Amino acid sequence: MTDTELPPRLTHLTFHGPLSEVRADALVARLTRRAPATVLDIGCGWGELMLRVLEAAPGSKGVGIDLNGEDLARGRHNAEARGIGGRVEFVEESATGTTRGPADVVLCVGSGQALLDPDEVTGDPTRAALGALRSLVAPGGRLLFGEGFWQRTPTPDELAAMWPGARADDHQSLAGIVEAAAAAGFRVESLETATEAEWEHFESGYLAGTEEWLATNAGHPLAAETRDRVDRHRASWLRGYRGVLGLVYLTLIPVD
Repeated sequence: MTDTELPPRLTHLTFHGPLSEVRADALVARLTRRAPATVLDIGCGWGELMLRVLEAAPGSKGVGIDLNGEDLARGRHNAEARGIGGRVEFVEESATGTTRGPADVVLCVGSGQALLDPDEVTGDPTRAALGALRSLVAPGGRLLFGEGFWQRTPTPDELAAMWPGARADDHQSLAGIVEAAAAAGFRVESLETATEAEWEHFESGYLAGTEEWLATNAGHPLAAETRDRVDRHRASWLRGYRGVLGLVYLTLIPVD
C-alpha cells in the first residue's frame, strides 16, 4: 500500500442509478424496436445503457455527453472491449444548449439538470429540461427520461438528513413529472419506477468498492476522510431519502 493508492470510485456499479438487469433489458428492447440509427446520451457517465442500445441496434451510432473525464474514459474502454468503439463517441462537454441532436433515441437518466443554465431557469426545472430534450428527439423517436420524485412529502428531519441544503421543492410528485412531460410535447409510452431492491443494490454498490479499500488501507492518509464521507452518504440514505425519494423511468414519444 502506498500513499498514492486512492479509494476506488464506483467500481461495483454497472449502472449509475437504481436499475436492475431485468429492467435494463426491457428498456433496451423497447427503445430498439424501431431500429434506431442514432443514439444520444445526456449526462452519460460511462454510458452503459447507451452501449447496450447500440449492441441491440446493429449499425447504429451513439454520442455520450458528460463532464466527468474519468467516467468517459471508462465508457470508451468498455466500448472498445465490446467491439463497438467505432460506433460511439464519448464527449467531454456541457449539455447546456447542445446541438448534438436530433437522435432517434435520447437517454437522459438523472441528468436533466445538465441541460439547464441555473441562471436562466424560471419556473419548473423539470419542464425546462423536458422542453430542451424535446428538440433533441427525432420525429418518431423515443426519449428515456429518468427523474427523481418524492414518493411522499419528506419530513423536516428527513430533509435535514439528506444532502446539504435539501428542500421539499428539490423534487416534485410523480404526477407532476408526467404533467411536465405532456406540457413539453411528449406522450407516455411506458412508466416504471425503481423498486426498493433496485435502490438497495445501487446504494450498496455505490459504496462497496470504497468499503473494501478501507478494510485494507486503514493507515492510509485518506482513510479517515474517506470513512467519514462513506458514513455520511450511508446515513443520508438510511435516515433521509430511503423510501422517500423515488426514480421514474419514462419512455416518451414526441408529439406535435
